[in-house]
Amino acid sequence: MLVQQRRRRVLDLVSQKGFVTLTELARALKASESTVRRDLDHWDEHGMLKRIHGGAMYTGDSSTLPALEDRTASQVAEKRVIARTAAARIRDGDAILLDGGTTTLEVARLLVGRSLQVVTNSLPIAGLFANSRQTDLVMIGGYVYPKTGVALGPLSVKMMEDIHVHQTILSIGGITEKGLFNSNLLLVETERRMMHCADEVVVVADHTKIGRQALAFLCELAAVDVLIVDAAATPEQLNLFDQAGLRYVLAGETSESKVGEGSK
Repeated sequence: MLVQQRRRRVLDLVSQKGFVTLTELARALKASESTVRRDLDHWDEHGMLKRIHGGAMYTGDSSTLPALEDRTASQVAEKRVIARTAAARIRDGDAILLDGGTTTLEVARLLVGRSLQVVTNSLPIAGLFANSRQTDLVMIGGYVYPKTGVALGPLSVKMMEDIHVHQTILSIGGITEKGLFNSNLLLVETERRMMHCADEVVVVADHTKIGRQALAFLCELAAVDVLIVDAAATPEQLNLFDQAGLRYVLAGETSESKVGEGSK
């Protein structure tokens, strides 16, 4: 196999799985581990993957997961009204898990000072609670994605094996009739584990995410217990949830809208 062909195959394998060990790559390519290390170093230098002990994690083009400040500036009013609705559903004493999205960051800001147990993989969210006497904070570690301050990947997943919470609150990059999507393979791998940790999976998404498909598939609509969306969602957009039997909350409304025979 030519060098360029082998390197392309290395990148393909890492991108497909999100994380691959050095041993797995050597076996798949029928090459020595030293050869594979050089190939991984090549892609690391080009910013397409991250070399870690024992293997590599896929990062792809850095544009696949925009910087936090770039995402924070969009749909600010919608995110804040969604956050108020999400925060109102959380009871004092609850254990909650928040991912590193900009809408979940708005939720976290409203929870500061409350008696809660907060689990997160987001450095910005953790920073809100780090000095709080009222809130117990659990920080999920792992590979911290550049510019976002979010820990992702196999170490993050492993840390959540013994964690159980009342709610996992997730933000997403897109939602269609196929399901939920986000912008990075490592991100969705981590979020799937977060979903398994919870009694209730809550997704917070403004109306611009409806009908949009992002790079990586997260889950089917049936895997979500509640979707919180702003009231600017159109009847056509809400019909997507009607057809799927997905329970949703229109942010700012006083009661939950239960839609379809499959409502939970």
